[in-house]
Amino acid sequence: MIKRGTREFLEREINTQREEKREERREKTAMADSNSSDSVSVDMETIYLGGKEHIIQTGRGTVSVIVYGDQEKPPLITYPDLALNHMLCFQGLFFCPEAASLLLHNFCIYHISPPGHELGAAAICSDDPILSLEDLCDQILEVLNYFRLGSVMCMGAMAGAYILTLFAIKYRDRVTGLILVSPLCKAPSWSEWFYNKFMSNLLYYYGICGLLKECLLQRYFSKEVRGNPEIPESDIVQSCRKLLDERKSINVWRYLQAIDRRPDITEDLKKLKCRTLIFVGDSSPFHSESLHMIGKLDRRFSALVEVQVCGSMVTDEQPHAMLIPLEYFLMGYELYRPSPSTGSPRSPLSPSCIAPELLSPESMGLKLKPIKTRV
Repeated sequence: MIKRGTREFLEREINTQREEKREERREKTAMADSNSSDSVSVDMETIYLGGKEHIIQTGRGTVSVIVYGDQEKPPLITYPDLALNHMLCFQGLFFCPEAASLLLHNFCIYHISPPGHELGAAAICSDDPILSLEDLCDQILEVLNYFRLGSVMCMGAMAGAYILTLFAIKYRDRVTGLILVSPLCKAPSWSEWFYNKFMSNLLYYYGICGLLKECLLQRYFSKEVRGNPEIPESDIVQSCRKLLDERKSINVWRYLQAIDRRPDITEDLKKLKCRTLIFVGDSSPFHSESLHMIGKLDRRFSALVEVQVCGSMVTDEQPHAMLIPLEYFLMGYELYRPSPSTGSPRSPLSPSCIAPELLSPESMGLKLKPIKTRV
């Protein structure tokens, strides 16, 4: 969970830079649109804690990509859920020191935002065609080609997990592995369709109103952190509620339309040859769908981690619960967390360093159900 000091820092920085960034984005995007080449990256000075933003003109519109780390390292791309960007969806994980040392030691991170979901984004013109999820996959391919990336590790949450899974099905040679958080793989059920239609009407007629934010917070978080009349909301929910005000309702509406029209990709899951690690909270509205998905994946290459007392966004609610499963998953690629004492790439959590009794969830201090693996 993001600590109070970190949340206040992010809000202060965002409030300081918001108007300047919006004006700068208008100017840079206009420059990109007027360029006659197939794609162009506009580097911009940003506040993303050391990351650098690239605005990439693709055949399906502009895309914001925040790059962290050494671009000589293996690439890891992320893709967020509805109404989120990387600051809302993944920073809880990347602000966890142990996870940061594992991921930033081994990867250069490329945070890809859905169209119109980056910080300070202007409203997308209503005349522009609504992109399908397949279009978003092809947009990701153009991003990879722009940065001259080969095969990448992918991390996605909810709708973002669906998009990256679809990308891995379409472009199998471009994906090394999948790390999925509360993923989707089926077409919307009747109940989800109705819920999405309700949110769609709220967005269209009322914008980012209080009721819509409540719907989104229920999608993201468990009731334990959303609070009640006796218990206040957690810091991360308060932060998310405030940052949702940054979204333009038309941009969120367009992403929701694409999500609501997604096809069932269950039968295609067997085509995946990359390793897949799934995290899901037991309070997530997508818990049953994640269980369905793990049952359809190749047992030799997939594993499931169910996190107790947690909603969909395990990355923010329980980032520490992801650490050890992530570490063992990455060991399969000969990637390790550096030892703080020696600086060696060999992980202090490697099997030779851990007594078997310490691997129980209680000993790790995590509210985890046993990891359900398919090996």
